[in-house]
Amino acid sequence: MTHDLVLRGGTIIDGTGGESFEGDVAVSNGMITEIGNVAGRGIEEIDARGQIVTPGFVDIHTHYDGQATWTGSISPSSLHGVTTVVIGNCGVGFAPCKPEDHDRLIRLMEGVEDIPFPVLAEGLPWNWESFPDYLDSLSNGQFDADICAQLPHAALRVYVMGERGANREPATEEDIRQMRALATEAILAGAIGFSTSRTLNHRTSDGQPTPTLTASESELTGIAQGVADAGRGVLQFVSDFDDPEKEAAMLRRIVEASRRPLSVSLAQADVAPDGWRRLLGAIEQAVEDGLPMRAQVAPRPVGVLLGFELTLNPFSAYPVYREIAGLPFDERIKRLRTEDFRKRLLADAPDTDNPFLKVMLRSFGKIFQLDDPVNYEPTPDRTLEAIAARRGVSPEEAALDLMLERDGHGMLYLPFLNYSGGSLDPSYEMMLSPATLPGLSDGGAHVGMICDGSFTTTMLTHWVRDRTRGPRIPIEHIVHRQARATAQWIGLNDRGLIAPGYRADLNVIDLANLKLHLPQVDYDLPAGGRRLMQHASGYTATILNGQITHRDGDPTGARPGRLLRGAREPQSAAIAAE
Repeated sequence: MTHDLVLRGGTIIDGTGGESFEGDVAVSNGMITEIGNVAGRGIEEIDARGQIVTPGFVDIHTHYDGQATWTGSISPSSLHGVTTVVIGNCGVGFAPCKPEDHDRLIRLMEGVEDIPFPVLAEGLPWNWESFPDYLDSLSNGQFDADICAQLPHAALRVYVMGERGANREPATEEDIRQMRALATEAILAGAIGFSTSRTLNHRTSDGQPTPTLTASESELTGIAQGVADAGRGVLQFVSDFDDPEKEAAMLRRIVEASRRPLSVSLAQADVAPDGWRRLLGAIEQAVEDGLPMRAQVAPRPVGVLLGFELTLNPFSAYPVYREIAGLPFDERIKRLRTEDFRKRLLADAPDTDNPFLKVMLRSFGKIFQLDDPVNYEPTPDRTLEAIAARRGVSPEEAALDLMLERDGHGMLYLPFLNYSGGSLDPSYEMMLSPATLPGLSDGGAHVGMICDGSFTTTMLTHWVRDRTRGPRIPIEHIVHRQARATAQWIGLNDRGLIAPGYRADLNVIDLANLKLHLPQVDYDLPAGGRRLMQHASGYTATILNGQITHRDGDPTGARPGRLLRGAREPQSAAIAAE
């Protein structure tokens, strides 16, 4: 028998969480057809001996809503073994949307996810108004990863309520009725779920809170019931959790009323380093009580990258730096290297009321040098404060020198979540809880500040192989959570496992040599916009729907990925394989 593709002699991590084993994997017509000792030859074969073979990874928290309308490259996620992504998280997106609200939704995405207005204004085709229209537009795309879309609450609220919705006025019973009906329509058209935001961190680019910040429980429950009316679909929430017990109780009531699966972002914050335990405890209790609830957690600190080519650096609020902030990059670096300007800059001080610029960017004991090899669990000796002390200079001078390295492309790293105690022990505890799922990569967003679409590679390099500051996590657990568990959560039961009859979404990974490279800045967005990009070595092949989309870390040009409309059942995959 001849197969389309055979992976020979790899160590198979099949996604079940069970022990690894050596064997071959045969693929035909986009499906896994045989595992073990495959006698038949493949039209193409990959020697996987000494490497691991995993299911393709499923990232349930990305923001490729705009990117997917202008390119088929779902990078950086697709560079890190991800074969399925979920967009439309955190209540932000671009549909439904009336023509007069285009700029409003762009400003919201610009403020919440740091995607510049000119990029979105030029890149978005706006050939939709309703959410089903948006899905139809995405259906025309060909991608290097499959895409699932969620209905974003902010867009829905503004669409139904107009200015009242944008100004966070309470929804009327009629408003809720309309939003419920539109939620049902979106799910039936193929939305994988609904998302919302209840955090002050999410603001428009002109400083206004997200329209969904103060939405009432009755509004949220009504929309969740609209999802339930369609008979499928998940719910995704992000919240400040100022009162964890009260907020968790409300989320529980929404799940009890709708019976739909609900996930919520969970991270450790400096202001309440142990607050995450209370929220996780409430979710674990809900799971024990039989309710479909999960916390989305990150495998490393959520951290801002700082540099002269990026959105922020420790001098962003300095009046002297603002004199050159608008200059082309090369000219700015040239000025920063002159002795006169350097002296003026180092003698200056921040002039701003913004607490992040005023306080966080001067927290030199929490800002780290980011160098090769990339280390996302850095020790105190890598802080600006420690480096400056060793050099006998001020932290400001050390920051200036480090960012001028690599021809001005040097970067600093400011962890602001999951690193209050200077270690990733809280992330370790979160990831091992049965009530959590890996998430929060924000792939496609924060293009000038954060580059966490590489989370999946960190799971393998740091947690499976390299960690020295605490316990590691078995690879079988990591792969199960990042593939099968995430796929099942969103109803994609046809993937995440290496078994006959399942989708041939696979990775061949040289784990011993897997390496994250330093983030870099690419200028490949519409309007010449920049974005942070991070590559990895060690991905021998990534396979989507039976086609090799990446080989040795580079795209092959194959783009078999499509918009997925709704849940997928395993029996449909088995039938297709017969």
